[in-house]
Amino acid sequence: MAAFPYPTPSVLSRLHTGATQYPGSTDFANDQTTGLGSPSTTPAASSGRSSSCEHCHMKPKYCDGVKIYPYCSKSCASNAKVNGHRKLYKRRHDRVSVASGTCDFCHRRPKSPGNAFCSEACAEDAISSTHLAGNLNATGTCLAPGCSNRAHFNFKKLTYGDYCSLSHKTLGETLCLMCLQNARQTNSHFCSKRCADNAEVNGPMLLEVPAGHVTFENVSDRFKASWQHPGTTCPSVKYIYKIVSPKLSLAAYNRYKAAVEARLGGKLRPAGRSAGNENRRWHGTTRECHLGDNGQTQFCGSKTCSLCCIVKTSFDLSLFGKKTGWGRFGRGIYTTSTSSKANDYSDNKSPSSLRAILLNQVVVGKQYKLLYNNVTLTKPPPGYDSVLGEKGGSLNYDELVVYTNDAIRPSFLVMYEV
Repeated sequence: MAAFPYPTPSVLSRLHTGATQYPGSTDFANDQTTGLGSPSTTPAASSGRSSSCEHCHMKPKYCDGVKIYPYCSKSCASNAKVNGHRKLYKRRHDRVSVASGTCDFCHRRPKSPGNAFCSEACAEDAISSTHLAGNLNATGTCLAPGCSNRAHFNFKKLTYGDYCSLSHKTLGETLCLMCLQNARQTNSHFCSKRCADNAEVNGPMLLEVPAGHVTFENVSDRFKASWQHPGTTCPSVKYIYKIVSPKLSLAAYNRYKAAVEARLGGKLRPAGRSAGNENRRWHGTTRECHLGDNGQTQFCGSKTCSLCCIVKTSFDLSLFGKKTGWGRFGRGIYTTSTSSKANDYSDNKSPSSLRAILLNQVVVGKQYKLLYNNVTLTKPPPGYDSVLGEKGGSLNYDELVVYTNDAIRPSFLVMYEV
């Protein structure tokens, strides 16, 4: 008995009907006789074609004694037909996917308006597999202390944030700079008296302010807003450090501020100003080491590194003139509200891709305004606490000068690109 019996006329009729009703399948199922594919009356050897099944490529093609069929059996013919349908469907689906704007990752669902993907899930999977995002946080999880949840995903920007929720974002932006665990108290950099006292006891020191922290944003925004030199682009701020002065040094500054406020009779407070008319001002100086670079918080041992000396012991009038040799408004400590002006005095003695300037707390008190140089001053005129060199006259940008060490303390170290 033959392995494959000849088909009956009724079977041939049904196969012919199926083939004519489904012409789209003629590429791989043009079988009108045995179900083994379109036969060839030419023997395989004479035609140069392989005698192996075109699907499994292992068994010989079936021959009924007259005709040679493409497949070895109906099973292989059926599988080839299914695979053929799949290939045709894929080709058609791919054309539809391109034409209709389907998801770039799953290629099934339509894209979300304005995005390359159909959903947040597909966007996240695409990022995980192709690393499209450039600013994933280091762990991919929420950066709030003690939280291991997945960070929030920005579907439109295709990037992860730093926190999993608004509450944790708020906590991260207001962390105590000492313990980095609890939210800071209002009008303080610390969460408790314990952390504040611990900082003062260990001062002088630098506490790195995390990027995204409200303090980082405030200082960085001030730096950018006060960059005024025309024809220059404000550089990017890379690191900000809170300067913790020793307890005795802060006490001397606070006593001076209280004395100025008392002498003014409290007249400045009703005007909406802080006690002693305290203001923040920039100061550029020389750096011999790499303090501030890439998290470096250790002071160098050089007695001529101005940056380390100021951060450790604050400003010292006895060193006046050693850098510039003179002062436009006499022997004093010079600051400015213009960050780009302070940048002119920032100088690296060691190679570095970053520069450093200081943001300081200054007791301005009652200021005496000048438009032109007065190099003979050693103190402000009677009744005044500082001298303000105003823009215009001899100056393109303002200068604020105080004439006593206790009128100023460094508050933040700002590191920015050269």
